Amino acid sequence: MKIPLFILTLALSAAAPSIRAQTTDMAYGPSVSLDDAKRIVKAAEAEAVKNNWKVVIAVVDTGGHLVLFQRMDGSQLGSIEIAQGKAYTAVAFRRPSKAFQEALGAGGEALRSLKTPGLTPLEGGLPLVAGGKVIGAIGVSGVTSAQDAQIGGAGAAILK
Repeated sequence: MKIPLFILTLALSAAAPSIRAQTTDMAYGPSVSLDDAKRIVKAAEAEAVKNNWKVVIAVVDTGGHLVLFQRMDGSQLGSIEIAQGKAYTAVAFRRPSKAFQEALGAGGEALRSLKTPGLTPLEGGLPLVAGGKVIGAIGVSGVTSAQDAQIGGAGAAILK
C-alpha cells in the first residue's frame, strides 16, 4: 500500500532536523516516459555488467509507480522489493535515499523515521531530474548500497 506523499512528508518533518535540512525545493515535473526509462535502465545495466554485479533495477514515475523493472539473471530475490522501495523513497522525498541512511546512522530523533510507512532508508535510490524537475526515480539493489548508487547514478546521468 502506498501512503500519500503529504502524510509521509508530515511524518518525516517531525522526525529529524538533519533530514529536514536536506529538503529540496525542486518541483515535480511530468513523469518519466517509458522511452527514457528504457535508456536509464540500459545505462544502469551497462554499469552493473561492467562490474559483474547482478542487481535489480526499478524506475518509478512521480507518483512512485513502476514504469520499468528489471531483474538481472542471478540477482537475489530479496532485492526486488528493496529496489522498488529505494526508488519510491527517492521520488516521494525528492532526494537520494542515502539521506535517510545517513540520518539514521547519526541516531537520535532520526530513528523515529523507521516507523514511516514506505520509507526505505538505504543508499541506492536516486531522483531522476530533467529540466530542473523531479520526473521519477531509480532504485537499485543487489550489491553494496554504495555500488547500488553507482549503478543508479549511471542510469540517472543519461538525463543530463
